[in-house]
Amino acid sequence: MTTAGLDARLNRIGTDDSYVIIPMDHGLTMGAVQGLKDIESTIDGVTRGGADAVLTQKGIAPRVHENKNGKGYIVHLNGSTTIGPDEQDKRMTGTVEEAIKAGADAVSFHINVGSNYEPDQMTQLAEVTETADRFGIPVLAMAYARGPGVDSTDAESLGHAVRLAEEVGADLVKTGYSGDAESFQHVVESTRLPVVIAGGSRGTDRETVEMVRGVMDAGGSGVSMGRSIFQHEQPEAITRAVSGVVHDDLSTEEALTEAGLALEV
Repeated sequence: MTTAGLDARLNRIGTDDSYVIIPMDHGLTMGAVQGLKDIESTIDGVTRGGADAVLTQKGIAPRVHENKNGKGYIVHLNGSTTIGPDEQDKRMTGTVEEAIKAGADAVSFHINVGSNYEPDQMTQLAEVTETADRFGIPVLAMAYARGPGVDSTDAESLGHAVRLAEEVGADLVKTGYSGDAESFQHVVESTRLPVVIAGGSRGTDRETVEMVRGVMDAGGSGVSMGRSIFQHEQPEAITRAVSGVVHDDLSTEEALTEAGLALEV
């Protein structure tokens, strides 16, 4: 149920019901990779570039608040590592109460729909949404189509994943991109939740911005992009380009030009 507190916090992590969120919880997953060693500078850059919110694990909170330029903060509540036995086996790393103590405006939780870990992750997500609802804290469900025999870009599978997020009580949902605006429209229409996309591994600037343009053309609500942003040589500039598409409805060329990025062929 919508409450004044929930609405207020959603407004802190978005702008006019659209979202540019930069997840930087990858230090747990991948280690201190490019863009995350000096995470303070990266947070400062992306929030200056137009990000609505940044996202980390709870332990990084002290490095976030002084550098986020008044923007929103999301604490992620589960994770795994690339060097562990199975990266899809996301385990709890925090609670809603701990996120509130860390100064979060929202929490996020990852579920691999179609994986062997889906049952446990679905139960845990439902528990997170129940607790968050009591505190008026928004929940971003990172609902991916991943598992044996599952095509992670199939629109039907992605549509199932985002619908699951709504069914268990999330407030917004992040998922993979199906590859084009026409197929992604089915994903958006599968739920009443705002749908944002993951960035995945980094492509060219044009590929990144064109993907964002496709999401918005399909009726999506924005992005939750990590590596494509924080591993960029100019995190502030690429954030400005992505924000230009999400918040100002710019074309790919307009967004790249206004951000001062080269117009790659």
